[in-house]
Amino acid sequence: MIAAVELVSVNVGRPSFLGMHRGHAVMSGIVKKPVTADTLYLDRLNLDGDGQADLEVHGGEDKAVYAYPSEHLGPWGEELGQVLGPNAFGENLTTAGWLEADVCIGDLWGWGEAVLEVCQPRWPCYKLGLHRGPQSILARFRASGRTGWYLRVLEPGRVPVAGPAYVAERHPSAISVLDVHEARLNGASDGRLEEMLDLEPLADEWKHSLARHLRR
Repeated sequence: MIAAVELVSVNVGRPSFLGMHRGHAVMSGIVKKPVTADTLYLDRLNLDGDGQADLEVHGGEDKAVYAYPSEHLGPWGEELGQVLGPNAFGENLTTAGWLEADVCIGDLWGWGEAVLEVCQPRWPCYKLGLHRGPQSILARFRASGRTGWYLRVLEPGRVPVAGPAYVAERHPSAISVLDVHEARLNGASDGRLEEMLDLEPLADEWKHSLARHLRR
């Protein structure tokens, strides 16, 4: 069943100076701006005009596109005392109509010529604290479950900035982004963890983290 995904904003940004951390200058691509062009090319690593500074922990095929629900911006704005708009958390796609409990690992999205696959929630690093502040936002972000999700690109192509985008196929496991995030944060039964570890589309980084719960 095809279901629409509203694109509130499409955002890109090249690495730039973000701030100082432990005496060192930090470069990051987390600061993004809305795209004004009608279309962009999406390859297996990035939207045209987007990039990451530290490729050891950011970017790569399992973090090619980051989506974040616009529904979370109001609550975050109240909690942080900030006026937040699209691209507030460094996302490429500011979406509407889908939350972490709705989106499942392995869901396939169509967007123009491209096909994408949901592959992991976001587990933020200190750069989110530099960007959005204060550093306590890291723990709050994780505890909230308002993480957004990453998609890998199965088929590159030119994509329309205004959409449409759509969920073309739901993964039969029905394991949501929120399910996986909560299992990493709080643990889960061995059976549930094993089910997640067997989920082929889930990014290896998350499988390694979930496997640690099994060894405890």
